[in-house]
Amino acid sequence: MATQTQNASSVATYARSLLELAQERKIADDVGADLNGIAQVLEANPTFAAFLRDPGISKDERTRVIDDVLKPRVNPLLANFLGVLNVHGRLGLLQPMAAAYQDLLDEAAGKIEVDVTTAQKLAPGELEQVRKKVGAALGKDPVMHQYVDESLIGGLLLRVEDKLIDASVRSQLESMRRKFLAARPR
Repeated sequence: MATQTQNASSVATYARSLLELAQERKIADDVGADLNGIAQVLEANPTFAAFLRDPGISKDERTRVIDDVLKPRVNPLLANFLGVLNVHGRLGLLQPMAAAYQDLLDEAAGKIEVDVTTAQKLAPGELEQVRKKVGAALGKDPVMHQYVDESLIGGLLLRVEDKLIDASVRSQLESMRRKFLAARPR
């Protein structure tokens, strides 16, 4: 448990530090794209991810691989960052660091992830209307993710961070049912 907490703390610290350096150089989006690309490579190649994590492999060997495989393909700031991670034995945290970096980058840009669930898929214009209304209410730029759940009957469910807004017909019918049952004579 303590190791997970330490790792989460390390992930956040490294991601924040990298973002600050990238923002100073005005390359935050480029670094984010490169970091995301590395995370996708690690996801697609678990053997390579295991190689970077393996404490039995020397830092010098990992440095050679980073220099040959990754360094020529990424921004110099990110290449140096990978070297720092290697020296500190933190390359195994690259994937969660990429996610944390993207979250921080989105937050800095005023973006927020919003899940919208409806009974039927919304037309692009309808989804844009929902996006605008949510954006106006939150004062942020929502990034919409649409899901379909036919049991909603109609209306929609919005999930923003840890908040759930249930404006579905199913929820309204259930509320009415509870009110009728509570009001019936005993």
